[in-house]
Amino acid sequence: MASKQSWLGDRTADGRGAVRAVLGPTNTGKTHLAIERLCAHSSGAIGFPLRLLAREVYDRVVAIKGADRVALITGEERIEPKNARWLLCTAEAMPHRPDLAFVGIDEAQLSADPERGHVFTDRLLHTRGREETMILGSATLEPMIRALVPEAEVISRPRFSTLSHVGAKKLSRIPPRSAIVAFSAEQVYAMAEMLRRFRGGAAVVMGALSPQTRNAQVAMYQAGEVDYLVATDAIGMGLNLDVHHVAFAGLTKYDGHRQRRLTTAEMAQIAGRAGRHQRDGTFGTLAGLGAHSAEFADDEVYAIEEHRFAPLTRLFWREADVRFASLDTLIADLTSPPPRPQLASPPEAIDLSVLRLLAGDGDVAGTVRGETAVRRFWQVCCLPDFRQQGAETHARFVARLWQDLARGYLGADYVAQAIAQLDNPAGDIHTLQGRIAAIRSWAYIAQRPDWVIAREEMAARARGVETRLSDALHARLTERFVNRRTTVLMRKAGNDAGLLPVRLSDAGAVIVDDEPIGHLTGFRFVVDPLARASDRKLLLAAAERHLPGLLARRAGALIAAAAGPDGLALDEAGIAWDHTVVARLEPGRTLLEPRLRIDPALDRLAPALRDSVRDAIAGWFAARLDRALTPLRRLASAGEAPESGPDLRALLLRIVDGGGVLSREGSGLDRLDTRQREALRRLGVRIGGLDLFVPAALRPDAVRLWLRLAVLRGIAAGAPPATMPPTVAGRDPPVGYRRVGREALRVDLADKLLQEAHRRRLGIGGRRVFLDPSRARSMGLSTAGYAALLRAGGFRVAMPRALPEGAMGPLAPPLWDWRPPRPAAPAPPEQTARAASGAFAALAGLLR
Repeated sequence: MASKQSWLGDRTADGRGAVRAVLGPTNTGKTHLAIERLCAHSSGAIGFPLRLLAREVYDRVVAIKGADRVALITGEERIEPKNARWLLCTAEAMPHRPDLAFVGIDEAQLSADPERGHVFTDRLLHTRGREETMILGSATLEPMIRALVPEAEVISRPRFSTLSHVGAKKLSRIPPRSAIVAFSAEQVYAMAEMLRRFRGGAAVVMGALSPQTRNAQVAMYQAGEVDYLVATDAIGMGLNLDVHHVAFAGLTKYDGHRQRRLTTAEMAQIAGRAGRHQRDGTFGTLAGLGAHSAEFADDEVYAIEEHRFAPLTRLFWREADVRFASLDTLIADLTSPPPRPQLASPPEAIDLSVLRLLAGDGDVAGTVRGETAVRRFWQVCCLPDFRQQGAETHARFVARLWQDLARGYLGADYVAQAIAQLDNPAGDIHTLQGRIAAIRSWAYIAQRPDWVIAREEMAARARGVETRLSDALHARLTERFVNRRTTVLMRKAGNDAGLLPVRLSDAGAVIVDDEPIGHLTGFRFVVDPLARASDRKLLLAAAERHLPGLLARRAGALIAAAAGPDGLALDEAGIAWDHTVVARLEPGRTLLEPRLRIDPALDRLAPALRDSVRDAIAGWFAARLDRALTPLRRLASAGEAPESGPDLRALLLRIVDGGGVLSREGSGLDRLDTRQREALRRLGVRIGGLDLFVPAALRPDAVRLWLRLAVLRGIAAGAPPATMPPTVAGRDPPVGYRRVGREALRVDLADKLLQEAHRRRLGIGGRRVFLDPSRARSMGLSTAGYAALLRAGGFRVAMPRALPEGAMGPLAPPLWDWRPPRPAAPAPPEQTARAASGAFAALAGLLR
């Protein structure tokens, strides 16, 4: 295992960025590590096998870096801000950019995939980061890495949890939070139908679904609306789910050429979905399927549990650096033999098949003349076959597209009409899947700026149609395969709800004989919304009979939690306990005195217990305010005292409204007498050179709480920055910060720099002094920002004179003197001087 020091982006002996191959089974944190490394660099890209996974990681990186600095690049969707520095891509859409500091390649073992392997192999061999390249994949890839990328450091990562085989189980005995994996759409639907009857329903995940539909189905499962997931082997990659057990409905699949048994590596990739993070998982097969029943062999079980698989012996390769002199030259390059024995030619991919078919069509081939036309024609042939119609049918679609592009661009009206024809959310599951596949083709086409006029508008239309169709498909799947009613168990008790044994799960589900009848969120009970009216009455009666005891225990737990400083949490919604809001904040008499509104669901408690809960929440919140905002509360109290005088009261209240900070300029400080200034200091207000501020109010917890209260009062204030110091050009600085040039610095640090400058100046009798910017740089402030701060504090720079003619050596450093700020006088004409050189040249340039 590499040490922490080895992750600092060191370079190899030949000056290129370090290459590391991080290999291991599922649930080893490889992707999480790659995201950390990406964000640690000044720029970078990661190539993923699925658009779904690229989108998921894009959302995570946006939360860290901001939407204006992160791009999503896939065939069907492109979000590319002008200043994007971190790119999340599918492998096919991943750009070759030597300026990227970091490059990551996820699921690199797909280099051995017959259909897409040549793409991953090309990225593995040729895509590199300027400072660091990280190859993520299965341990089976290690021999190929050592042979083809000998400079790579191979790092093995162990799985976080244990994966165990538990044999075969009937579908009716499969435990909750299980995934059932089948290898045909028909079998997926059959399993989901049976689970609907046995267990109330299941979510469905298949490769033929759009990313939005898959996300919606997965979200339904993750939210606990259903306890089962039925999927094809699409579940094996890119989906991190709360799955405890994976059940295989079969162990064979049709791979496009023949029906075959899964390899042990494929079995492990799917079984590895169970037991994410540090929760152990299990896997097995389904029993009771008759001739279709299957079971793992002993050696397969051993290999999956111990993560030991036969190493890869070859990767698929296709020439990527092709020539476009003619169609024959292009086809010859694409079918050229591999240059290394570890590489093999792949089966003919759909893009090459389409190219061959159309190159043999004289009407089409006759329109492809010249290098530019051949290059463009190849790009059109690379349009993915989202509809899975086969080479001949797809070639006809590509030929029509090429004919339309012969005029240069596809007109906006033509593309809009094609998209509008698919904008129909009616129909069954099969019909909607066909429309989604078709709109994905047009989404891909609309992303090409050299194909479509009004690209951004057409791409947005295509995305909108895909979203609407995906929502409709999600609704159809839910209607067909989810039945939340639990009427059978309810009727077992007849009309006496007291006979129903009710318990509460750790997840908050109210359960009768292992069947959920509703959810308890905080202190609010919600009956299953799909139960019929007659059953709803029974379920509510059962809840009313049994829930008081459950609620009382929850109330006791809340009171105990409120006794500790971290037992409750304050978030945007209010005061939360156990991930549920139990009280909300409302504007009070002043900014620092908000009111608490207790969640009405607490009214279900007995009156005495409800009052105890209310007192516990109020006490916790009062202590929270005291810990963080006592200094500002003292100022607010003094600001309301008549003896403070109008000038001091106004100044104190302005400091409170500023979160403990007020610019000295225009503050009214000059109207205070000596006694009032001394009162300010006793209240904890520091009178700085540029600002009045309360140091205790600048602590992170105080700032966060003040911002939360300011939102209640409608006060706009910037959130605490993620970096030190932040760049705030064109924006107001965050609360507690002062703008210095294009940057912002916390006011107490700015005051320390000015005080240090004055000490240096007074230490030599008030004469001009050289002020070293190194202390400011250690605070994250640039030299230009430091100069702007000094000028704001009344310092003026004296530039060194030019060297006499013929003299050699560096200029003297710039010197600063101090004068109280006054209205700016007209700037004197610039003096002509020789170009500065030496150690202070950069600083001199910034100060001019």
